Amino acid sequence: MAELETPVRVGFWPRIWASPLEGLGFVTILLFLVGTVNVFSASFVLGSQLLGDSLYFLKRHFAATAIGLAGMAFIISKGYNWFLKRISICAIVTIGLLIAVLFFGIEANGARRWLSLGRVTTFQPSELAKLVAVLLASAYIGPRLDRRSVSLFSYPLLVTGAMATLVTIQPDMGTGMIIGAMCLVPYLVAGIPNREKILLTVCGSAGVLWLTFRAAYRAERILAWFNPEGYSQTSGYQPLQSLLAIGSGGLKGTGLGMGASKFYYLPEAHTDFAFAIWAQETGFVGAVLVLLLIGAMACYGIRIALESSDGRGRILAIGIVFMIVGQAVGNIAMVLSLLPVTGVPMPFFSYGGTALFVNIWAMGLLFSVAVESARRGKKTGGDTQQNPTSLRPKQTLAERLAQHGR
Repeated sequence: MAELETPVRVGFWPRIWASPLEGLGFVTILLFLVGTVNVFSASFVLGSQLLGDSLYFLKRHFAATAIGLAGMAFIISKGYNWFLKRISICAIVTIGLLIAVLFFGIEANGARRWLSLGRVTTFQPSELAKLVAVLLASAYIGPRLDRRSVSLFSYPLLVTGAMATLVTIQPDMGTGMIIGAMCLVPYLVAGIPNREKILLTVCGSAGVLWLTFRAAYRAERILAWFNPEGYSQTSGYQPLQSLLAIGSGGLKGTGLGMGASKFYYLPEAHTDFAFAIWAQETGFVGAVLVLLLIGAMACYGIRIALESSDGRGRILAIGIVFMIVGQAVGNIAMVLSLLPVTGVPMPFFSYGGTALFVNIWAMGLLFSVAVESARRGKKTGGDTQQNPTSLRPKQTLAERLAQHGR
């Protein structure tokens, strides 16, 4: 009798998919489908009563999806290096759009964040700036990853700082901070001198504190975070309603479409606080499902980064994982009142046309890294499915990334 073949294992867990690309694709599709269901459930009341069409937001959601998928197909066909070589053009266009917002943008709730594209739709350049910041860092850090000659005093950080400043002026401090983080995380992963880490910590903390308490409404959000009951009719109202929605969901939820909080109890129920509606209607079980999908996306994305033989691809993959997963974790923490309200949307879950198709483009770049890695592996005849757990336990992530490139 022939001996049964032992299943291939990665670390301590059996491999479910033939490649991280397949696993990531499945997780992304599932998260998108779950998010689409939630977008409709959280928005049909608002669409029906204010706009006369319960499918209004869902239709726009699908339109943004079509734009995203078309862009993803183009990105995969060209390859991520095609965009990295043209990152200067992308950065100039993005800065131009951010400047245009300050003069010609649509004003809502005291801020200018959108450009009107006729009567049909709007465009939010700050969402594009997040992806451009990741591309800038990847183009600079990738070739220097093995040499460990990365410094904060470089053009990607200057350009990203300019984009973040323009967004903060809108004003949108939360998104401005995210744009800065999109560029900084790849630097920290690659490894920067300790003196620069200290400088970054001191200057960053001072800047955040100054910007926060410079505006009264931002300071009140911080105070409401510590004492929401004391601001229950102002800045604490939204966090309290979010917690009430989540708590009312119990173990199994109230049922899809049956949550009460979207009936004008919870502001921004279909955007920034969409996860609260999902937790209310699907309960603890549904919330854990989403957390597992986000965790799986992070694991597959990091595997793609470690298996890439190109420094630019490795840093780009890490940056995109942080862009998607980091924002998701930040949004969930905000919804649970673990962080102050910052207006950070949850990727694939919150309604938002620009955010959706930019996130799909970002996933296209991540898929492109995996495709290119597999293509190079076939050409060299080597096994690109390396085992991340075989590295020395005391290695930093930057050293792991560098070793996998050699």
